[in-house]
Amino acid sequence: MKVTVDVDCTPAEARAFLGLPDVSPIHDKYIRTMLDSFDGIGSAEQMETLFKSFSPMGDAGMRLFQQMMNVGLAGMGGGKDDVK
Repeated sequence: MKVTVDVDCTPAEARAFLGLPDVSPIHDKYIRTMLDSFDGIGSAEQMETLFKSFSPMGDAGMRLFQQMMNVGLAGMGGGKDDVK
């Protein structure tokens, strides 16, 4: 027997139903901090340094993200030989 239940609710309602905290003030502050940090950036190197400081695991997180993107892009190309 298969039972399907569709729930129509907003993300905020779902978080409240599951008992998860409302982190929107923290998210808003994080976004404001990031946007304020972009003021005065004039080069790609400065932008890369900024993103590395915001990434959760620093350089390791950035390398992992780059590897995931490379694998995904190589997969779109059709061959596994494309992955470096």
